[in-house]
Amino acid sequence: MRTALRIPLVLGTVLVLAACSSSTPGWTYAPAPPSTPVPSTAASGGPSAGASASPAASGGPSAGASAVPSGAASPAASGGASPGAAGVVRVSAVGIAFEQPTLAVPAATAFQIEFANNDAGVPHNVAVRQGSATGAELYKGEIFNGVATKTYAIEALPAGPYAFICTVHPNMVIEVSAS
Repeated sequence: MRTALRIPLVLGTVLVLAACSSSTPGWTYAPAPPSTPVPSTAASGGPSAGASASPAASGGPSAGASAVPSGAASPAASGGASPGAAGVVRVSAVGIAFEQPTLAVPAATAFQIEFANNDAGVPHNVAVRQGSATGAELYKGEIFNGVATKTYAIEALPAGPYAFICTVHPNMVIEVSAS
């Protein structure tokens, strides 16, 4: 009789141990997707993939390029950009990375950085460093959460190399040339 009572107990123990030693968990936590959709990084189909005459034509600041006046040189094919007629350089961030790997800015002329933080709920800013990302900090823009846009006024820079970095995420770097 005792053996008959032990069989269900042994079977139950084996089942519990088998369930607990499974290589896949019985549940996982997956956070809800963000309510703000990720902006497209596809080209607008306009005259060039890197520039547009108006922000609306390419989807606004998240398109990552600045307006280029007619007759002016277009931005570099590597994704770089140059300031538009109004002296505005457009910079955007998505996926905790700047969308522009390189930029050209005017030397000896004040300009503005229009920074579109397209990372919902993620803080970013733009700081200007002399020479490289580890150089002396010449300007530090306000840190703000996305999705939002801020405009920073930058005083004239002498000709030379610079870097735009996010001080919250120092791996976010844009190589900048003032000429």
